[in-house]
Amino acid sequence: MATVPEAKEALNKFKMEAASEVGVNLKQGYNGDLTSKQAGSVGGQMVNVMC
Repeated sequence: MATVPEAKEALNKFKMEAASEVGVNLKQGYNGDLTSKQAGSVGGQMVNVMC
């Protein structure tokens, strides 16, 4: 799968903004210490904004 660097950067920025909105502290890189609830909150917020 080819990756578009601009799209990857934009999605990471979007993810960080969504995490901030729901009160989850993300760091650059690996975030394996997040609970499923926290990760789901971030993903859910991203979906809500996209729809």
